[in-house]
Amino acid sequence: MDGIKNLLIDFGGVIINLTRNRCIEAFAQLGVDVHEQLGSIYHHKDLFMHLEIGELSPAAFRDGIRQRSNRILTDKEIDDAWIAMLADVPDYKLDLLLRLKEEYNTFLLSNTNSIHWEWAKQNIFNYKGHRVDDFFHKIYLSYELHLEKPNPEIFEYVLNDAGISPHETLFIDDAAVNCKAAEALGIRTYTPEPREDWSFLFER
Repeated sequence: MDGIKNLLIDFGGVIINLTRNRCIEAFAQLGVDVHEQLGSIYHHKDLFMHLEIGELSPAAFRDGIRQRSNRILTDKEIDDAWIAMLADVPDYKLDLLLRLKEEYNTFLLSNTNSIHWEWAKQNIFNYKGHRVDDFFHKIYLSYELHLEKPNPEIFEYVLNDAGISPHETLFIDDAAVNCKAAEALGIRTYTPEPREDWSFLFER
């Protein structure tokens, strides 16, 4: 951590635990096979990808799911299946984020979508009286930027917007391909394993 002043932290798989299989099964119960689209941590495809880079509205996404199903599906049924990917965040990680914000410039950088993010704001970051903005100095989301990792442009945008140096920045992400893209720009990286406690990085 020598020389590190800034932290870029991923959301899914780093802060929140993910349950892709539960999500795939939930969609299967709605008559929609999404295994090919969601089976990899590295890239979502078609409908899901367009949702996560903001090219598709939640309403258009839901309509796309309906077209794949042979059933009449409500918005809630579709959203619940999609949100089934999001599991839990251990309290110690939320406490850690609050502490890290006092010691570093902390930024969230996530490939995510408005359905997941609105749920997370209400159910994950509503913690001990805090709101999501209490955990980070700034939040960068793929669906708002119309860019996603590992596209180098999203890292370049964050570095320029935040006014930070890549050599003073640590990026924590669960996808090796995202870390490799960041490293090419001079950003230091760490790739945790699923459900790993990566707080040891900040032990004195």
